[in-house]
Amino acid sequence: MHAALHVSKTGLSAQDTKLTTIANNLANASTIGFKRDRAVFEDLLYQIQRQPGAQTTEDTQLPSGLQLGTGVRVVGTQKQFTTGSMEVTDNSLDIAINGRGFLQILQADGGIGYTRDGQLHLNQQGQLVNANGQLLQPVITTTADANNITIGEDGTVSLKIPGQPAEQVIGNIQLVNFINPAGLQAIGSNTFVETASSGNPLPGVPGENGLGQLKAGMLESSNVDIVEEMVNMITTQRTYEMNSKIVSTSDQMLQFITQNL
Repeated sequence: MHAALHVSKTGLSAQDTKLTTIANNLANASTIGFKRDRAVFEDLLYQIQRQPGAQTTEDTQLPSGLQLGTGVRVVGTQKQFTTGSMEVTDNSLDIAINGRGFLQILQADGGIGYTRDGQLHLNQQGQLVNANGQLLQPVITTTADANNITIGEDGTVSLKIPGQPAEQVIGNIQLVNFINPAGLQAIGSNTFVETASSGNPLPGVPGENGLGQLKAGMLESSNVDIVEEMVNMITTQRTYEMNSKIVSTSDQMLQFITQNL
């Protein structure tokens, strides 16, 4: 196989993966708490035909050598955990995290999931749950109208009881931080799970020890920048076309050889 064919093939595959990443970002431009992905590339091994620094004579050395690259590959996708813009909803059960941290959600298998999606609801037992009915951890229960619930910046959840002048504290929302949030595994439903790369969860009170504050009546929108993604999409398309052109040129060169030799 012509070396350029293999190199351009790796380029086509890499750009196809990058376009898939961009498409997923754009598809989730309106998803609450979504964090955009970025494709990370690295070049492949090199064929060293003349070693840099090799002796050409007793007193001279090659300044650069002859190294031929073999292409590119996608080494991974990285989540960008920049904070999205805040949308005011005036819903007392909507909360946004202004800064670092994740809410804790009880998964169906008994494990804990982590999310930036603060669209909370009440189930039939008056417990705070996410849109899929999964319990917020630690569990907070109320039997009153959600309009009487107040969530403070430090996670304190209080309830106004008719006939009593003071609000009653019914629970506290905790946040969890990770040393390497990009190492979390995305499992869909706006949820992440812990991995060896993310490190252990570090629980704490909102607004303390580097954790963000909770903003009630607001939601954190996706951090996808549509203009940036459109520019990336155009760049990816042009790079794909250039790699395709290399395949076409290599084919023409091979065709010339077969027809004239």
